[in-house]
Amino acid sequence: MSDQPTLDFTTAGDAGDALDLAGYAQRAYLEYALSVVKGRALPDVCDGLKPVQRRILYAMDRMGLGYSGPTRSTAAKPVKSARVVGDVLGRFHPHGDQSAYDALVRMAQDFAQRYPLIDGQGNFGSRDGDGAAAMRYTEARLSRITSLLLDEIDEGTVDFMPNYDGSTEEPRQLPARLPFALLNGASGIAVGLATEIPSHNLREIADACIALIKTPSLSQDDLLALVPGPDYPGGGQIISSAGDIADAYRTGRGSLKVRARWKIEDLARGQWQLVVNELPPGVSTQRVLEEIEEITNPKVKAGKKALSQDQTQLKASMLAVLDVVRDESSKDAPVRLVFEPKTGKTPQQELITALLAHTSLETSAPINLTMVGLDGKPVQKSLRLMLEEWIAFRQTTITRRSQHRLAKVLDRIHILEGRQTVLLNIDEVIAIIRAAEEPKAALIARFNLSDRQAEDILEIRLRQLARLEAIKIEQELKELRESQGKLEDILNNPGSLRRTMVKEIEADAKTFADARRTLIQAEKKAVAEVKVVDEPVTVIVSQKGWVRARTGHGHEAASFAFKAGDGLYATFECRTVDQLIGFGSNGRVYSVPVAQLPGGRGDGQPVTTLIELESGTQLLHYFAGPASATLLLSNSGGYGFLASVENLVSRQKGGKAFLTLGEGETVCPPSHAAGSTGAQPLPPATHVACASAGGRILTFEISELKTMANGGRGLMLIDLEPKDQLAGAAAYTRSVRIEGIGRGGKAREETLEIRSLNNARTARGRKGKAADLGFKPTSITRVE
Repeated sequence: MSDQPTLDFTTAGDAGDALDLAGYAQRAYLEYALSVVKGRALPDVCDGLKPVQRRILYAMDRMGLGYSGPTRSTAAKPVKSARVVGDVLGRFHPHGDQSAYDALVRMAQDFAQRYPLIDGQGNFGSRDGDGAAAMRYTEARLSRITSLLLDEIDEGTVDFMPNYDGSTEEPRQLPARLPFALLNGASGIAVGLATEIPSHNLREIADACIALIKTPSLSQDDLLALVPGPDYPGGGQIISSAGDIADAYRTGRGSLKVRARWKIEDLARGQWQLVVNELPPGVSTQRVLEEIEEITNPKVKAGKKALSQDQTQLKASMLAVLDVVRDESSKDAPVRLVFEPKTGKTPQQELITALLAHTSLETSAPINLTMVGLDGKPVQKSLRLMLEEWIAFRQTTITRRSQHRLAKVLDRIHILEGRQTVLLNIDEVIAIIRAAEEPKAALIARFNLSDRQAEDILEIRLRQLARLEAIKIEQELKELRESQGKLEDILNNPGSLRRTMVKEIEADAKTFADARRTLIQAEKKAVAEVKVVDEPVTVIVSQKGWVRARTGHGHEAASFAFKAGDGLYATFECRTVDQLIGFGSNGRVYSVPVAQLPGGRGDGQPVTTLIELESGTQLLHYFAGPASATLLLSNSGGYGFLASVENLVSRQKGGKAFLTLGEGETVCPPSHAAGSTGAQPLPPATHVACASAGGRILTFEISELKTMANGGRGLMLIDLEPKDQLAGAAAYTRSVRIEGIGRGGKAREETLEIRSLNNARTARGRKGKAADLGFKPTSITRVE
């Protein structure tokens, strides 16, 4: 028997019925999730619309707010948006009026949709985030391009379903003549699913559809040649590589690097200014201005007493190149951000790089092609699958449209054939009608007419019996039979169906296509490099992790002062352009540019304030040197590898995972294997010496190790006994110094020259040779 709590839902008719609470909650939540996914948040691959958008367009079409006339060139007079919203809520969408109005507003914003579906009059918001005016003030009507969605709605092309109260019907999809899911894109968050479909150029998508219809096996490269990337409403530039764009389209998910576009305007007396006139998607001029204000006038962060070094440095670097920024956007220039340099001699590229690196003028645009497919399931699709499913949908709509039109043509032919019979025997027909008590039955019997033909003859007007009318009937019959032949050919011949699709797509593209707005040109991501004077410094690290940098080399260690209870860990003679590397007990490595270290006066600053150290993690070892330096990294389990400092550097303050440690293993001190750091060049190490805590020594050639750029566990350096562990490993050329603890806990050390080390020479991974040191080794370092 289940221990789950139950809910009693009993009625007079089924008393005693009970539902399991867990099962009921699961079912109810799944129903809710599906309702959100399919009924609110995700677009349909067929027409690219969410339900609320589809209902708004259909309601406006029924209100007569589209284009009319033989060529659909006569625009309807717009009406108040409140009237549209009221009709939508009352007939199709029983939700809040604000949600419906927000959807209407978005479909009218030319900066939000590549091809706006609604022609709005009044204040419909701005790209700076300003909201639209209330619905009682704005007016709306359908834009001309919505004819591609609604023209065939009454020709049997799509299924209808009852509205929420069963009083009328609404379409399940609109018969889209082009794939609007790609043309205008979509954005939405459902339950466990989200979508972010960028907009595309109509001409490119039309060409891709035509190519896939003609050649279903079209290669991915050929498809991407037709659709090179998104085409955002606000223009801008995509700087991602063609490979990144291709990967996003192939998988249906990715992220593209996008940036603003600008021009340089020359002014008098050698002055100039930078003018941004196109922004990346989702970026506003207001946002860029706020970011620049935050950089040039930073606020002290919560919990801090003063500005951080990063804030101060960023402020100084920005103010060194930027003097004034103005927003000159207007009706004539939707985006016009003006940046004036500090002086006319400021390098243009320096200002551009600073702005791109530190503001949203360069950002990322996500791609997530998730939508409701032909089968009604929400799935993440590739670009190719989206186009193929829309093509299948369009084939179905053309087939249903042709069947609907053929039925009307055959019905009209049937009527005209009956009239033709009447006109050939007009006197007899008149006589029958005048004499018969049941003229309809008499006509059917005499001329072998159908009930519908007889009914039409009885209702015909006398003026339609003229001689000229017979000629018109003959001409109309000829045209109708030609139409019948064409429609039957489309229905019976797949080739004709495809040719019809292609012809219609080409015609629509010719009518509505426009030029691409977004430039696609691969560029490197902008990185603002802080200029650092390359000069010698000595980095001083204390045992408790306080760091500082003193100008110059050759300082006496005895001259360094420390806080009470602290002492010297090590000094590193390097340069201001080098990096300080910290090795954490969790196997992560952390990097801080030497130029950012505090000056040599005082006790310095805890290195933990310059990085973000995980809770429970300690920094065990340090190294400062150039990016080209090579280190030998090892752990107490006897494994190690070579890595360059360049591979250890991370832009993130939280560092990067680099050393893989087994249970109970710790990181050994790094050993400098190659690359000069101080004034004296350091010759590359030729051998490696390993010392175990049990007193065993092993040396081998450094060429037996491998360099691991991404880190890891490495190779076995020495085969340790079960209870032994590696005290350290040092790369060397002539000698090493072994430090340890002797009897009575006294510190001991001994230097081993190359002759002694050669006695322990063997292959990597062996047990080594027991050394009679007289103390227990704790570390080993290189001596030159």
